[in-house]
Amino acid sequence: MSGVREEEAVPVRSGQGGLIPAQPGPGAGESARKEEPAVDTGSAEPLGSGSGSGSGTGTDGTADSVIAGAGPVARPGERSTVRLRDGDPEEAPRYAPEWLRLREDADAVARASELLDPLRIRLANLPGRAGGLVVHDLGCGTGSMGRWLAPRLDGAQHWILHDRDPYLLHFAAVASPRSASDGSRVTVETRRGDIARLTPDALAGASLVTASALLDVLTREEIETLAEACAGAGCPALLTLSVAGRVELAPGDPLDAEIAEAFNAHQRRSGLLGPDAVTVACEAFAERGATVRLHPSPWRLGSAEAELTEQWLRGWVGAAVEQRPELRDRAERYLHDRLAACAAGTLRVTVHHSDLLALPRPRGGTR
Repeated sequence: MSGVREEEAVPVRSGQGGLIPAQPGPGAGESARKEEPAVDTGSAEPLGSGSGSGSGTGTDGTADSVIAGAGPVARPGERSTVRLRDGDPEEAPRYAPEWLRLREDADAVARASELLDPLRIRLANLPGRAGGLVVHDLGCGTGSMGRWLAPRLDGAQHWILHDRDPYLLHFAAVASPRSASDGSRVTVETRRGDIARLTPDALAGASLVTASALLDVLTREEIETLAEACAGAGCPALLTLSVAGRVELAPGDPLDAEIAEAFNAHQRRSGLLGPDAVTVACEAFAERGATVRLHPSPWRLGSAEAELTEQWLRGWVGAAVEQRPELRDRAERYLHDRLAACAAGTLRVTVHHSDLLALPRPRGGTR
């Protein structure tokens, strides 16, 4: 089967017909996003990108106060939604849009803007650029990558938003930015499909592939497939916010390192790469002739990000306990103390991520 497995490819249209112009981007769009209806199911930006990936543990040992995505939470009667892969019973099936909105500002601050200049230079020299950019956003979730990037690029843009959940694709489409940095029009369409099965044919005509918080929930084979598709299509890839496996908390605690080690082991379960993903991706793209640039993109969480820090803590500790159940008693005391410090505004957390820009060899064989 070639291309993304597309159960459905749906251009999102306005009442007047044609592709919808998207909604306001960062800044003007913040108030618009706050007016979205409350929702409690769904997914997108995958687990593990600075988030926990096990059953979150509350201060009373329950998972009731964990937003799905900070740590997957299964409650009786709730529907399953997005999966990265068809027929994978091991994969946590759902993440909440609330988690994605909660982390969006921290993601926007963390992403490495230093990678944008080399990307802009490459995009400016693409053949056929006059017709506008075509950007494929893989695992788009509620569309935070587009809201961050589209207003930072010049020229007309058409974004193709990939996810398996039509519910999340709707959110991404209606909240996408309306215009590029120079005022050019931005349009979107949505595609449901398995993002782990990308091919060069699926990226025909693509100017750029983007993803946020994706690499660490892929296998080595899936990253090789992604690199092969981008190389075959000759398009750059900007892949942001992959976990680096390092977390710093201040003030420190003797259990910090043990929790971090257990969390990292949890991320590597079932063949997923977790904190090894960026290294594997660098090798995969470089082996196919791309120039690869890396830049750190850490979350730096303080008192202003207390709500995000609380949810991240619950998921991080919960994943560690799921990996090493013998940690439970100590971890519950640890989490209680960490949440108290978070509430008091005295906790500082740095969650390290990496952003990757892969620039394929230009057509003609020179770099």
